[in-house]
Amino acid sequence: MKFQHKVKIFSISFLILLYSEVSTAQSGTVTVNQDPKIEQLLSLKKSLEKENKLTDGYTIQLYYGELNRANSVIKKYRASYGTWPASIEYETPNYKVWVGNFATRLEADRALLEIQKIFPSAFPLKPERRKEPK
Repeated sequence: MKFQHKVKIFSISFLILLYSEVSTAQSGTVTVNQDPKIEQLLSLKKSLEKENKLTDGYTIQLYYGELNRANSVIKKYRASYGTWPASIEYETPNYKVWVGNFATRLEADRALLEIQKIFPSAFPLKPERRKEPK
């Protein structure tokens, strides 16, 4: 008797489950209206991140000193590597050559191993975010 009772309960549960799946299934479409300026903002954000202006990440410093030498260092770097972006940053009264925009110290250290083959005095640093005047 218990077995028959379990079979009835299982059968009823199965039918209820089957019916609920059929009756609750829905379909539809979603339309997203997006301002065209969003694409412009995303591309601007990407370019600022490449220039290391938005992130609190790490960079590698190749040189610190006068402008002529900084220009020659960045030219030598660009001739040797194209993997990471390079820039010359000014900090009174000296110029710095910075390479890359790395999210973690581990990424910066991996790149550093490669860069130090040509620039042995290179070192990683975490630049402070510049504060824009209000």
